Amino acid sequence: MSSPAPAPAPAATNGSATSPSPPASAVPSTNSTAPATNSTSPLPPPPPSAPAPAPPNGGLPPGTLAALIAGIGIGGLIVLVGVGIFVVFYRKRKRRRLELGSYPAQGPKGMALGLSQSTFTYEELKRAADGFSNLNLLGQGGFGYVHKGVLSSGKVVAIKQLKAGSGQGEREFQAEVEIISRIHHRHLVSLVGYCISGAQRILVYEFVPNSTLEFHLHGKDRPTMSWPTRMKIALGSARGLAYLHEDCHPKIIHRDIKASNILLDFNFESKVADFGLAKLAFDTDTHVSTRVMGTFGYLAPEYASSGKLTEKSDVFSFGVVLLELITGRRPVDKTRPFVEDSMVDWARPLLIQALEDGKFDAIVDLKLHKDYDSEEVTRMIACAAACVRHSARHRPRMTQVVRALEGNLSLSELNEGIVPGHSRAYSPHGSSDYDSNQYQEDLKKFRMIALESQEQATSEFSGPTSEYGLQPSSSSSGVQQTTQEMELGKMAEDGRHASEGS
Repeated sequence: MSSPAPAPAPAATNGSATSPSPPASAVPSTNSTAPATNSTSPLPPPPPSAPAPAPPNGGLPPGTLAALIAGIGIGGLIVLVGVGIFVVFYRKRKRRRLELGSYPAQGPKGMALGLSQSTFTYEELKRAADGFSNLNLLGQGGFGYVHKGVLSSGKVVAIKQLKAGSGQGEREFQAEVEIISRIHHRHLVSLVGYCISGAQRILVYEFVPNSTLEFHLHGKDRPTMSWPTRMKIALGSARGLAYLHEDCHPKIIHRDIKASNILLDFNFESKVADFGLAKLAFDTDTHVSTRVMGTFGYLAPEYASSGKLTEKSDVFSFGVVLLELITGRRPVDKTRPFVEDSMVDWARPLLIQALEDGKFDAIVDLKLHKDYDSEEVTRMIACAAACVRHSARHRPRMTQVVRALEGNLSLSELNEGIVPGHSRAYSPHGSSDYDSNQYQEDLKKFRMIALESQEQATSEFSGPTSEYGLQPSSSSSGVQQTTQEMELGKMAEDGRHASEGS
């Protein structure tokens, strides 16, 4: 009987065998067609694990990323706060600049002002002048008003407020700031500060308390000014003008020298004021062209024919001031006929006569009652005669006038060899580079120009003042007319009379 067949081996599970593998030689290598799934095949390598996801932001750790985000937030906040502070500061600064003006640290045209000058706000000056009250009005002129003011420091000042919206006033302001900030002399009014606020243009001067030479010489019911006082005023004014002409570089031509622009303190020390019409003159300039300006009665005759002013024109005007001190008369006499009202024309022959015979009664102010020093009178008469010569080139320099008034220059040196009454510059007859006939023609021409012009200059210090020059006189209801205004009115009246007579 046959033995039973052996049981089949169990199937391999999961590639693992439960029975020993047969020898490799027992497995056919070429004729087998069964798939290689038996346990004799090598195990495949396990599949690779999936790569871990990369951390965001270039691989920064989460803690570093949080710190970076916090830093950016804080930095942005700081920037915003900085911008806010800048905006607030800028607005405050802009508002401050508007209060002080367009260029508080510099004057007009970018000109740096000296450290001694201050800028003021309009409100500061308004408070200082008590709201620009008429009780504080010192005077008024063609371009503005002058008020007395007291600064917060207690300093008393004169506040010159130019008329708002005046193009001419703007030019005068620029000229005055530029010029006054450069000069320092005991006989010239000094600038304390200024204000540019919107349309407002204001200059702040030192306060000179005793009004003007015009007020003391020609004011109603004023006591007679003594001769020593007149001499003192003449010398001080001459020194101030000489400084402008010869010690300033470039030289300064004032262009409106007159009695109402000479201020006085209580010791009657004089100070030349009102540089609104002044002009810087460089060495290359032989003259200064200008619109109609100045004050009739003080203007040099060549101005009418040429429209040009030089330092010799200032010398002529100063000669007229000397004549006022000598005679006590105004430059224009309203009581005289139209062509005979000039003090210069009236005085010219009397000056020559006084220098020739030494007799002064015909020309010296009768109110002095001969109470004067004859030598000083002679020197002042000689200076006046030389200053008002027809020919500009024959007039002396202001330094020569100062030395002659001091008695340190002989009269022959003053006249540079020209003898009064015997030179072509003085002689009413014969030819000259500028004779009397031409002078009269030019004078008439200027009168017509002045009458037609709407750009007349008047002094800001020529208004009515009290005894101490602090406020308008209670006896005067209106503003005192300047010499020029009186002249224009008189010319119009004479013209009406002439037309009525024809």
